[in-house]
Amino acid sequence: MRRRQDRAPLFEALVRHNAKNPAGFHIPGHRQGQALPPELGERAIFAFDLTELPGLDDLHNPHGPIAESQALAAEIYGADRSFFLVNGTSVGIQALLTAQAGNREVIVPRNVHRSVLGGLVIAGADPVYVLPEIMPGFEVDCGVPPLRIRQALEGHPGAAAVLAVCPNFYGVLCDLDGQASAAHEADKPVLVDEAHGAHLRFHPGLPEDAMAAGADAAVQSTHKLGGSLGQSSILHLKGEIVDSDAVAAALRLLQTTSPSYLLMVSLDLARRQLAVQGEYLLDKTLALSRYTRERLAGIKGLRVLTEENLPEGFLRLDPTKLVISVRGLGLTGFQVSGLLARRYHVFVEMADACNIVAFVSIGSTREECDALASALEDIAARDKLPAAAVLPGAPAGFKKRMKPREAWFARSRQVPLAEARGRISAETVAVYPPGIPAVNPGEEITAEIHEYLTLVSRMRLPCQGMSDPALKSIKIVIE
Repeated sequence: MRRRQDRAPLFEALVRHNAKNPAGFHIPGHRQGQALPPELGERAIFAFDLTELPGLDDLHNPHGPIAESQALAAEIYGADRSFFLVNGTSVGIQALLTAQAGNREVIVPRNVHRSVLGGLVIAGADPVYVLPEIMPGFEVDCGVPPLRIRQALEGHPGAAAVLAVCPNFYGVLCDLDGQASAAHEADKPVLVDEAHGAHLRFHPGLPEDAMAAGADAAVQSTHKLGGSLGQSSILHLKGEIVDSDAVAAALRLLQTTSPSYLLMVSLDLARRQLAVQGEYLLDKTLALSRYTRERLAGIKGLRVLTEENLPEGFLRLDPTKLVISVRGLGLTGFQVSGLLARRYHVFVEMADACNIVAFVSIGSTREECDALASALEDIAARDKLPAAAVLPGAPAGFKKRMKPREAWFARSRQVPLAEARGRISAETVAVYPPGIPAVNPGEEITAEIHEYLTLVSRMRLPCQGMSDPALKSIKIVIE
């Protein structure tokens, strides 16, 4: 059937979405322009969409305004060198692994984003997984204790680096100081996926950021809560343990050769806005977050994550993230997220089996927060829906039989999921969000993992990484 070329389906979908006057608690944090620097007005979308012209510098060999902008970012974030990223935080993490790890071992928390898998494949690195603690009641991960990092390094003294996730998708910050101490005692660098922490440095009421906690490298998604455009991020380096020239070379290899000046100028302006107005903007954000937490705490059946819920240890919580357990409603987070979107036009950042997660950013408004609270009050007051099958947490056990890169490039074939038990996966499967892999290339699809994937497929949960989006089949290594 011939398709109609007079249509623009993506544009039409965006127009339909905006016509709902939605309340958004998701990324990017500028909330469809509400918190963008005023210099990025409508005309800027076209006026600033340029290329490497005389006087505009070159991202891959900067000596002019891009170099100066990156130096300003390094100064305000307490780094020695910073790099603008136009392929998101994913490319920054992958560049760090390529430059620092090569084909050696890397200590990696199991709750890493799937972009780390890409870095392991590109670099040929061998992951040594360490398990994070799980928070009772909310069933979310809350970081890897430093003791486990020490034990992993003792068992793998040749490891090239320690990778950390701080903060995680739920706004929980692990004991990064302790992890950094453990790594530095073994003369290993700490590379931090700080995608959700670009705003932390700019308000005394927020936890300390990765650079302040002793990280040697950190990658931040400035677009998430820092006010830049989607897909724009910054990579920071501090000290000499990570070779900055090697990182620059890896970025030249992995980033586009046609970088968007619109994304880069949004990073420059977002950095300036945070440097000049960050505390003022975040004052308002934190006040909105407190107000919304208080409203939600009064709704029967809901439970909002606070620092009092965190296990003992050097853990902190980013209060701009609202983690709301809906177990008391007899519903899953997936169901509540769906109801919020369909019935009330309220869109949260993510959901899991137990919780929904709403981001309050510098672009959030009182009206949006009231819309979220009122919608949840209405859901709580209505008759309960039959709850979907509760999805267990991602399997903690895994059995690595090949390096990710070896499995990625091995001969493979597609088999029905029902026939995949005991085979070696040739691809990753990650329930998304938050994108934590249930199985990676080179790992055996054990009975526990097979049961989990079967339930994920039956519940039609959003997944990424595999060739069959419905997860009716999976790619396995031909042994």
